[in-house]
Amino acid sequence: MFSIKRLLSPVNFVAQIALISFLASPAFADELFSFKPGYLALNPSGDVAVSVDGLTGTLLDVEGDLGMDDSEDYFVEAALQLGAFRLFAAYLPLSFSGTSVLTSDVSFNGETFVLGSRVESDVNVDIYEAGLAWFLVNIDDMPVRIQFGPEMAVKYVDASVELQDNSFGLNESESVGVPVPTLGARVRVSVADYLSVVGRVGYLKYDGNSFMDVDAQIECSPLPLVGLFAGYRYLDIEVDDNDVFIDTSFAGPYAGALIRF
Repeated sequence: MFSIKRLLSPVNFVAQIALISFLASPAFADELFSFKPGYLALNPSGDVAVSVDGLTGTLLDVEGDLGMDDSEDYFVEAALQLGAFRLFAAYLPLSFSGTSVLTSDVSFNGETFVLGSRVESDVNVDIYEAGLAWFLVNIDDMPVRIQFGPEMAVKYVDASVELQDNSFGLNESESVGVPVPTLGARVRVSVADYLSVVGRVGYLKYDGNSFMDVDAQIECSPLPLVGLFAGYRYLDIEVDDNDVFIDTSFAGPYAGALIRF
């Protein structure tokens, strides 16, 4: 016979474990809230294509065919530390543009851009992220403090691709928005109260789309509530949806300031 008590017992068990972790974890004494604005410079590589009505678009190399430059833009991240749990949200805008002369005919969104045309291109990718990390390992009784645990996140990728040929009056663009979950891990090693190294990695392929995110960062807080951070990030994004195909990777350094309390 169906029993409500039997159904709730595993839920209660998980809730009790989470509550014990929250109350007993030394991380509760750390910062409760942190906010990080930063500046990021990423180098692009990979391919894009836009098809329409069964007409396959030409695969275009963002560097070789489109001559795209690096993306330099601001980003923000906010986090809430609740015991062993870290809730976080971030916004990362990427904007790449280039000018090139086509070395062959290109099919893009149903239009043909002919050999020898001088074209301008834009690829914009806005990444909205929200996630949760759980520091199952929290060693703070040594000179070096180590925190490590699993992390899960959802990244919403809002991307657009545009190709323009002013000589022939052609201007074609297409956009797509897809959510991509990731699973991974986060580690934080504090060698002193004011100096920490943070690393995180996440990946998942879902519904034909995939996202890999690798991040290494150094935090320095000579003052209790403010500090600086710098790091290196690698993103690998594959989106195949709504006739838009994007298979690109981005890598580069970043730096910024942090506020926490």
